Amino acid sequence: MTRSAQWTPVPVPAGTDPHTVPSHWFNLVPSLPAPVPAPVEPEDTGDQDAWGPRIALQQRIRLDAVRAQDSASEPFLAIPERVREELAAIGRPTPLLRARALERYLETPARIYLKREDVLPTGSFKLNSAVAQAYFAAEQGVDTLVTETGAGQWGHAVAWAARRFGLKAVIYWAGVSARQKPGRKALIEMLGGEVYSSPSDRTPVGKALLRDGRHLLGSLGTAIGEAICHAAQHPDTRYISGSNLPHVLIQQTVIGQETKAQLAALGERPDTLVACVGGGSNLGGFMGPYLAEKAERGEELLLLGAESASAPRLTEGTLRYDHADPEGITPLTKSYTLGRDYELPETHVGGLRQHSGSPIIGVLRGEGLLDAVAYQEADAFETGRLVLSTEGMLIAPESCHALRAAVQRAVQARESGREEVIVACVSGNGVLDLDGYLAHR
Repeated sequence: MTRSAQWTPVPVPAGTDPHTVPSHWFNLVPSLPAPVPAPVEPEDTGDQDAWGPRIALQQRIRLDAVRAQDSASEPFLAIPERVREELAAIGRPTPLLRARALERYLETPARIYLKREDVLPTGSFKLNSAVAQAYFAAEQGVDTLVTETGAGQWGHAVAWAARRFGLKAVIYWAGVSARQKPGRKALIEMLGGEVYSSPSDRTPVGKALLRDGRHLLGSLGTAIGEAICHAAQHPDTRYISGSNLPHVLIQQTVIGQETKAQLAALGERPDTLVACVGGGSNLGGFMGPYLAEKAERGEELLLLGAESASAPRLTEGTLRYDHADPEGITPLTKSYTLGRDYELPETHVGGLRQHSGSPIIGVLRGEGLLDAVAYQEADAFETGRLVLSTEGMLIAPESCHALRAAVQRAVQARESGREEVIVACVSGNGVLDLDGYLAHR
């Protein structure tokens, strides 16, 4: 049940110019109806543990600026002018497309809008945060960034942004997705990034997983563990994340702020906002600026997360503390999880393929503000082919989940005869996911 009558989030202005990059990021945390649970140490942490206190390790290997953003209490954080310039250079604000051909095909009275993050240079929304974190790294004098990636979109974005700011990039990539997408690996390497399939024999974490025969397909969790291990062993390297953490969702709020301004310019007000959800960064960045409107309108504004049925955290998981990696070298964070021992099946939807997610998304779901649906991979790709045949867009399999939910809402609007404004975040481009499409012909 919604908590909209019991809390007062900070309103985000729609803006007067839909063609201008926002001047500030929106900090979701002060506007949540409940505190974000703090990370905690696992009980077995001690001197005998090779990694020692997990929270101290995270503080040591992360950038100063993102640590400050994670603990910020201000509702708005100024975007550095260099970052705003870079965001404008990559094509922000991204377009908001009215999907008229899709509407006609569905014979729906609903109006469907698509926020086109797929048109950015690396083909996904991930570049918004990668640019910001690469800037912070360069300002701090860091030489090398290390990170994990699931579908490869974040790794691609980090390699692109690192090159832009004269940095090196090391990327641990969930093995199943790395094998599925040699084209993306080639792009990352052409940008100067080093890419290693996870689990690998390069880190103690990877070696332990290979030795024990666990998570051999690889996952975002295995890659997280290896990237953290790499950073711990290289003092001049800093570890950055592409999802889950507050600063990442904050940096992605350019999406939602632009959407508000663009809809306002069209005289539209959304009734349904839908995004795919893995770690939660595109959903949080897209929907966060609408928290005040959700508080005002309650059930009249639906916030809907679409996840993969192969990793159904929000629809089948439990809200509890868990590690983000299978070896347990991350602190315990509280969100919806399937458990770090959950063996994720092979899938072409690598960006949604993780066992746990963002604590912020956990609060939204736990407080009844966020609805969730899960789809089978074949059904998501079916919707992707529909969008291609109507709108001419080939979208990423992760985004296909969001469009599946949007299409179902539009069909329900047709059956009930109601007008509805549905806005979906198209988080990524599907050109490098053709093998997935071909597997589901």
